Amino acid sequence: MSKKRRSYTREFRLDAVRLVEKEGYTMAEAGRSLGISANLLTRWRQKFASERDADLSGPERAVSMEEQNRHLREENRRLRMERDIIKKAAAYFAKESQ
Repeated sequence: MSKKRRSYTREFRLDAVRLVEKEGYTMAEAGRSLGISANLLTRWRQKFASERDADLSGPERAVSMEEQNRHLREENRRLRMERDIIKKAAAYFAKESQ
């Protein structure tokens, strides 16, 4: 019995990639919520990134880099906050178990 290969519209693939790039989801989170593998999502992201790089030139590319930099700073802030919460929770449960 062979599996039928699912096909996705370009719009669906772009929306999936936007979840990761704009909304700050990880590949695994976005993949789980959409019912696709993180590897497939990674391939779509690489494909669209290479298309975008080919389309961009000069000032437009600088704007894209600024946007990416802003996104990475926001993700860094979110990850630090998550790390701090986990540290506090670990300390709390370590005290509680003594």
